[in-house]
Amino acid sequence: MVDETIRTLLEERFPDGTVEVVDRTGGGDHFHVTVESAAFAGLPLVEQHRLVNSALAAPLGDGSIHELRITTKGHHHDDAA
Repeated sequence: MVDETIRTLLEERFPDGTVEVVDRTGGGDHFHVTVESAAFAGLPLVEQHRLVNSALAAPLGDGSIHELRITTKGHHHDDAA
């Protein structure tokens, strides 16, 4: 399953983070990923998304992922849980 591949790749790239993968259409190729990680602290949004895209280079490159929406969050101690 592509969603499991995505989750594994993101968890390996962001071991401190939390990862959520949603198959938006049920077709197995349109995904929305949410990654929360301290790796994003202080980075502009475009750089955060670049890190996620680089972690998913293989499934993006071979066409397993047709569409990818990305939400990133840095760890903040003052955020309400």
